Amino acid sequence: MYLYLLLGFGIGAILFFVRTKGVRQIGISAFVLLQWLLTFHAYFHTSGTSGGYFTFDALGIVFLVALSIVSVAVFYHSHIFFETRQHDGRLRGIYYGSLTVLIASLSAAYLSNHPAVTWIFIELTTLSSSALIYHNRNERTLEATWKYVFVCSVSITLVFIGILLLTLAVKAPDFSELSYPAMIARASQLDAFWLKVAFIFIFTGFTAKAGLVPMFTVGIDAKDKAPGPAGALLASGLVNAGFIGIFRTYEVINNTDAAAWANTILIISALLSIFVSAVYIIRVKNVKRMLAYSGMEHMGIAMLGLASGGAGHFAALLHLVLHSFAKPAMFFQVDQMYRIYKSKSIYDIGDYFRYHTPGAIVLLLSFFTITAMPPSGMFVSEFMIFRSIFASDREWILAILAVLLAVVIASLGKNIFKMLFIRTIGFADQVQAPVHPIETASQYILLGLAIYLGFNPPNELVALLQDATKNLKV
Repeated sequence: MYLYLLLGFGIGAILFFVRTKGVRQIGISAFVLLQWLLTFHAYFHTSGTSGGYFTFDALGIVFLVALSIVSVAVFYHSHIFFETRQHDGRLRGIYYGSLTVLIASLSAAYLSNHPAVTWIFIELTTLSSSALIYHNRNERTLEATWKYVFVCSVSITLVFIGILLLTLAVKAPDFSELSYPAMIARASQLDAFWLKVAFIFIFTGFTAKAGLVPMFTVGIDAKDKAPGPAGALLASGLVNAGFIGIFRTYEVINNTDAAAWANTILIISALLSIFVSAVYIIRVKNVKRMLAYSGMEHMGIAMLGLASGGAGHFAALLHLVLHSFAKPAMFFQVDQMYRIYKSKSIYDIGDYFRYHTPGAIVLLLSFFTITAMPPSGMFVSEFMIFRSIFASDREWILAILAVLLAVVIASLGKNIFKMLFIRTIGFADQVQAPVHPIETASQYILLGLAIYLGFNPPNELVALLQDATKNLKV
């Protein structure tokens, strides 16, 4: 792991400072190879035991594999992004260097075995993400960047305070190790009061990355202002890092008498997140912001599954894995739409089937996928979550969800079908920039994974997800 970090950050530095095309291509290829070497090594050395500051446990490996798959598509679409737009070598270097550091930091955060190490690499994602958000160098991206840095700095401070409070929760004098496995093994010896306070601080801080209430706002701006490929990574890899930060602390408190209290915190945040998502999806007319709020809804659903227990634990992780493939496909497609219409506004986009049929099919399939309609694999994970909610005797949550999700589906459907079939007045056909059909291939692959893994998950994935949830009470 240390070799990976040394090489990964080293390649990022080279890409940042050396702007020649040949070096850039070699550096990107070397990093993709390095990323997959780590992924294969982690998978074939899976262990749920403590192993220093990093461990190749099932939870980290599941999200690491998803990140590595999406990263290949991100680099591919980043290449297209620069080939179809005018950017100087300096901006390319900053972009690719920051993207590499972001992916390396996310990988380390997934595999971290200690809350302080998680905190360090989540902070590194803030620094690298901010460079990507500010890529277009205009007033709006500057505003989004400083807001992102400010709010994420506050959130990461809250997490740091939570980690300090965890040390107060340790009552046993011989309890010197603060790793996640050690805290889970000796959860009954932790002071309940300080553990609750620590959980509130850590949960609140990580919601900025996970895209949940209360600190979701900067994530919406970040996904909107960052270039399309970078936005795809923020909407999948980064929100998963926030979830993992919450999940690992939740594992500890779930093994104490405060488990029911922690579940209440998750449910409140989840329902508020879905409510805010539904309200804003009705109003928003920016396609990328619409997708960002959709991600907020899915994070809320995953949290409800986590809080409901039973099969909900498994379903929550499966839901996020499927979302990790479906949402980037939509962000890549929106970037292609922008090349044709030169706008992110729903009012300026229409009759998409006429101008880019393969992309329009992707957008249509993506709509069914993210709204969890068959043949979406997310239909399976959401159904499992709803069953776990019902089994936990919280029927009132299902009633609220039925209303909010109906609003989300109706609003998304209205906007997406308008873009697909309603002709835009005043759009000149001759100014459109053609998009080669081969560019949509990666999107079909990602959507195919979101469908296939939901209905027919491989035994290896099922085993990893079951192993990742083994420490949670039923």
